[in-house]
Amino acid sequence: MAYSAGIDIGSTFTKAVVLSDSSVMAACTIPSGGSYRNSAQQAMTEALARSGLTYEDVVPVVATGYGAAINPFPSRRVTELACQGRAINHLFPSARTVVDIGGQATRVIRINAEGKVVGFELSEICAGGSGRFLQLMARVLGIDFDDIGPLSLKAKKAVVFSTSCAVFAESEAISRISEGAAKEDILAGVHAAMAAKVYSMLQRIKMERDCALTGGGARDRGLVKSIEEQLGIALLVPQEAQLTAALGAALIGR
Repeated sequence: MAYSAGIDIGSTFTKAVVLSDSSVMAACTIPSGGSYRNSAQQAMTEALARSGLTYEDVVPVVATGYGAAINPFPSRRVTELACQGRAINHLFPSARTVVDIGGQATRVIRINAEGKVVGFELSEICAGGSGRFLQLMARVLGIDFDDIGPLSLKAKKAVVFSTSCAVFAESEAISRISEGAAKEDILAGVHAAMAAKVYSMLQRIKMERDCALTGGGARDRGLVKSIEEQLGIALLVPQEAQLTAALGAALIGR
């Protein structure tokens, strides 16, 4: 039996996956907090405990993400793009495009039949195209992140935002609240703005079917629906969309 492990030390969450051959034995997702080193240690220790394995069974761990260089165990570093491509090829062999909406950035990736990256586009530094934008809006509206999607699906008339910048959009949302706009309409407008940005990025890399959606943004059903409407296609969404980079790392380690 061959074991391997991958860890994605992201800006918002740290995810660890342990594989037996190509089957997931265990996984763990925790907030990254103030220390990438501590979150990596905690996530991997918990995933190994759930699998009944030890570090010796899986070392070297394949690491990816913002904090990949800052972890407490022997590891090999691989780019997030390569990990996403490998995981999506494993989960959805027909996929040729990946949209990854993470905590700090959005990535669109073109992959070939083997899951190798053949083209990509990254969102600009502004948080307007990332999960951070959704977190800001949840705070402004006084709701939990997991309530964004279900609430936005109740919208009757989406608010049109005049900017895609997260800072200005936050101010604009506050203004709309004072004008009496419904929370669900504001959220639907946020989703439409993010979907338009994703569409523009996909146009630049010449999107190919099928298309998968990963990252924390994929937890937002309203955002998924908005992107699908913008693209005119159904997206492939993994059951555990936040784990795909860690899964890809573990597959590469295998």
